[in-house]
Amino acid sequence: MANLNIKAKAENTYDAIVVGSGISGGWAAKELCEKGLKTLVLERGRMIEHPQDYPTATKDPWDFELRGALDYEEKQKHHSLSRVGWGGADTAHNFANDEENPYTEVKPFIWIRAHQVGGRSIVWGKQTYRWSDLDFEANAKDGHGVDWPIRYKNIEPWYTYVEKFAGISGEPLGLPHLPDSHFLPPMELNCVEKHVRKRIQDNYENRHLIIGRCAHLTEPLNGRGKCQFRNRCSRGCPFGAYFSSNAVTIPAAERTGNLTIRPHSIVSSLIYDDAKEKVTGVRIVDSETMEEMEFYSRIVFCNASALSSTKILLNSKSDRFPNGLGNDSGELGHNLMDHTYKVGAMGSIEGFEDEYYSGRRPNGIYIPRYVNLDENTKSNDFVRGFGYQGGAGRSNWGSGINNQEFGADFKDKLFKPGPWGFFITGFAECLPYHENKISLNTDLKDKWGLPTLNIDCEFKENEKAMNRQIKSDAVDMLEKAGFKDILGFDNQSPPGHGIHEMGTARMGRDPKTSVLNGFNQVHAAKNVFVTDGACMTSSSCVNPSLTYMAITARAADHAVKELNKQNI
Repeated sequence: MANLNIKAKAENTYDAIVVGSGISGGWAAKELCEKGLKTLVLERGRMIEHPQDYPTATKDPWDFELRGALDYEEKQKHHSLSRVGWGGADTAHNFANDEENPYTEVKPFIWIRAHQVGGRSIVWGKQTYRWSDLDFEANAKDGHGVDWPIRYKNIEPWYTYVEKFAGISGEPLGLPHLPDSHFLPPMELNCVEKHVRKRIQDNYENRHLIIGRCAHLTEPLNGRGKCQFRNRCSRGCPFGAYFSSNAVTIPAAERTGNLTIRPHSIVSSLIYDDAKEKVTGVRIVDSETMEEMEFYSRIVFCNASALSSTKILLNSKSDRFPNGLGNDSGELGHNLMDHTYKVGAMGSIEGFEDEYYSGRRPNGIYIPRYVNLDENTKSNDFVRGFGYQGGAGRSNWGSGINNQEFGADFKDKLFKPGPWGFFITGFAECLPYHENKISLNTDLKDKWGLPTLNIDCEFKENEKAMNRQIKSDAVDMLEKAGFKDILGFDNQSPPGHGIHEMGTARMGRDPKTSVLNGFNQVHAAKNVFVTDGACMTSSSCVNPSLTYMAITARAADHAVKELNKQNI
């Protein structure tokens, strides 16, 4: 007789399951655990514990073979990372292996993934801006997409809640379309950035330049150290100075005693019970043993990242949901968005030779949106808007690369700071086009035999029109600020390059046109919550991660209240 473990289901049952441990997943875990729920976090990647699991955090360039460049084999494993030009031997281990995790680009799309506990919260850019009703009302006003089921007033207290815990440095500006956060002291602009700010104020009525608002501590908070200005953030921060799940939310969840983390757990689908009309658990594949397992819970939070969460929903088929869980509207997988990227201008400026800056500030400047705010700023060429990020600096010893000079004078010159330069690049909002979509590819399987994704997405004329103005305005601002050798650029980067993928399981008021309701619940399976980028109904032009945090905290609060009322 087989020795069956009749306790297996009970041992694999929790109050809540969170799929993914990145920015939104970490917040879901913290909130649910602190509210008393026994919570299982399923992470497809390896375990990373703060601060001991950051192997390159203190290494210098000469500590790496090839001075940190990836060799041929590593480039093949990290094909997407190589295409954007960011990754090296110091950070590649924090990004997904593309050979094991393929996808199909119906149109060019760069999908940057990070499969580990903490996800992309270890490697993100940490720019954190509140959205406003200019964003939440945009679809309703211009007719693109569907109306958001929430407004700024619904999420404003949750912005404050997450900001106080995460730690956001920045300066108030008082702009209604870019609401101020609960700020720690701002980082300082350098002398050229201050010069550009003054010239912008002198020449434009409604343009502003500020230091970036970022999830970096400028003073200690909750036992975390402040930023050391090393600018090695994507290697992992031993000081916990920037926000990551590993340093901030997961430790908070662990302190409750209610958290269980299971790494190497690839969620393939959710388990839907037709009789109960709800999801009862999830199916996983253990990435190391290839074992298939099931875990059960009262609620499930999908936080695997926008495309990965939707992939799970698409693969969760049943008699009730033959086209994917919650896909009654047919919108699951559609309305994929990202921000345009690498379009702007750069130039050099004379003077300021007697001034420099301290450290390597892991932050830049921000120029908020100034187009299509009202009738006075309305464009006849496009709807929505854009903002700029960038900064100023002095060239260093790297100027000697590919230089034909040699000798003692040349070497001495490398120790002297070079001329000042300044660049800005725009991020333009992408409209929620139905035809920008993802779908399951059952012909191409990943290493574990699971379907992969087809990604069919492109920027259209509205985004291209904004990019033209981004480039033109950037050149104009640098000219008015007195720069020379100005180069306007538009690399025509495809979607995905901004790493702000959003949509594919959007929120909405009507179940016939959306996947989720105003509390991020799947309309037809209300014990499933999706609070990562998949839930977004439009894309704004500012970085979305702070909004993911706030939306997740709000949804977790609602979920626990509904559980206590026995409504789900």
